[in-house]
Amino acid sequence: MSTFHTVVTVIAILGLTATALAAVVRIVRGPTILDRMIGSDVLLTTLMLSVGTDMVLRGHTEAIPVMTVIAATAVLATIVVARYVRRRARLPEPSEPRGQQCLNGWRPRSISPR
Repeated sequence: MSTFHTVVTVIAILGLTATALAAVVRIVRGPTILDRMIGSDVLLTTLMLSVGTDMVLRGHTEAIPVMTVIAATAVLATIVVARYVRRRARLPEPSEPRGQQCLNGWRPRSISPR
């Protein structure tokens, strides 16, 4: 392996490691489920890039099915979490009377008699 390939390999490994660590921090710290979902998407994408980097460095294409499964898992997980968040946003808070809260937080004013 030439010096150029060694330098590029080290840079790729360092970049992927830094990205994976940042994604794990985002998953652990949260604070919302959407932050954790973004972190897991970044982590799965980093894993997919790592597999792709391995294929380039070793000169094979045997891991393409693995990359496909990782991508499908990321897409399906994102869809499930998005549907969960949307469904949860539609439900009023337990302390709120039904119909008194909309998605954007607007509440009707009470009309006082004059």
